[in-house]
Amino acid sequence: MDTKKLRQKILDLAIRGKLVPQDPNDEPASVLLERIKAEKEKLIKEGKIKKSKQTASVDSSPYEKLPFEIPESWVWTTLGDITNYGETKIVPIDEIPSDNIVVELEDIESYTATLLKKIPKSERDIKGVRNEFHKGNLLYSKLRTYLNKVLVADCNGFCSTEIIPIDFLYDINSSFFCYVMRSNYFLDYTAMCVYGNRMPRLSSTDARKACLPLPPLAEQKRIASEVKRLFALIDIIEEGKSSLEDAIKQAKRKVLELAVSGKLCDDNRHYEKYAGKVKTFMLEELLDYEQPQAYIVDSTDYCDDYQTPVLTAGKSFIIGRTNENFGICNNLPVIIFDDFTTDSKYVDFPFKVKSSAMKILKPKNSNTCLRYIAAFMSITKLIGKTHKRYWISEYSKLEIQLPPYEEQLQIVRQVDEIFAFLDKIYQNLI
Repeated sequence: MDTKKLRQKILDLAIRGKLVPQDPNDEPASVLLERIKAEKEKLIKEGKIKKSKQTASVDSSPYEKLPFEIPESWVWTTLGDITNYGETKIVPIDEIPSDNIVVELEDIESYTATLLKKIPKSERDIKGVRNEFHKGNLLYSKLRTYLNKVLVADCNGFCSTEIIPIDFLYDINSSFFCYVMRSNYFLDYTAMCVYGNRMPRLSSTDARKACLPLPPLAEQKRIASEVKRLFALIDIIEEGKSSLEDAIKQAKRKVLELAVSGKLCDDNRHYEKYAGKVKTFMLEELLDYEQPQAYIVDSTDYCDDYQTPVLTAGKSFIIGRTNENFGICNNLPVIIFDDFTTDSKYVDFPFKVKSSAMKILKPKNSNTCLRYIAAFMSITKLIGKTHKRYWISEYSKLEIQLPPYEEQLQIVRQVDEIFAFLDKIYQNLI
């Protein structure tokens, strides 16, 4: 079960009026919108908000037609019609009380509307200015909108100027519009409008032009309550899924440990079967080490339609694909060794690398099964003495007990069979 897609499906139904039934007794959203406009004019006359130089409206949006159908009791509006988007109170750091929280972009978890931590100014080493926000404001990250960092503030505080505090101009359910702005519909809109390659951001003008569906107020509350309930159920599913994933990972690790020690199954004890033939080697005796040419490219050059994967350090193994032909590693198969990660990866497809920390490992002779070596390396941890790195100079001194080549192949086949069985269990249980 892809819970991320499930959440987006729920949001998709919610913003189209298909998640909860409409109530004919609800006051129509058109009446609510007129109240909002009247309140906006009042605040402008009182000098509490400024009149926008460019009035946002549904007609001025980038869409040639309305994005999708909505119920009769709903109306289309824009973010600029119902909020003060872009009108923020900027406060110098030295004027922020030391015990007030300051929210930075990294404090907001992508996609979950979760504030990971609340850190007071006294515990941050920061300079410059910050936006002031209040409890109930919608906090929206205009930087790299695809990260989907948006939530309803549950307290007062200050935030990065890349985060826009949004205040609604009338009695509107901020949780409902938080869900709207977390939906794929809104993400697709911002993807059309953002500017800048390395740090794309949404302009205030385009944000105010964004078309939003406006349900009756009572229905906004019902939708927000139902989404919250369904998301809570998905949280329970994800918790169980995470526990299962951990169990599967531990089981796979145990299989690899048994495999490289000759104890995977009763009829495969290669230390007995090949008595006197199992030899101990250092990795440097079995593998050649090669430093690949690091591939430096802007991420905008990556495209799913391109053929050659680009590999990098860390957890995101394949970070994109390129159509450039120079520097492709295709003398395969090889093991990718990365100074900064805790495991190595077996690779049998042409690739390019973007990390100077990577090394390419190849067998020195035909009696070495590279997948057997990769299994050993994936469970063998060596913390370097400097910077907690896995230095190849230290790693190459590790000793491995190597059975005859045929036995290596048999062990690898058995590992594949067990892994396939564990993966099948996982798929059947989620």
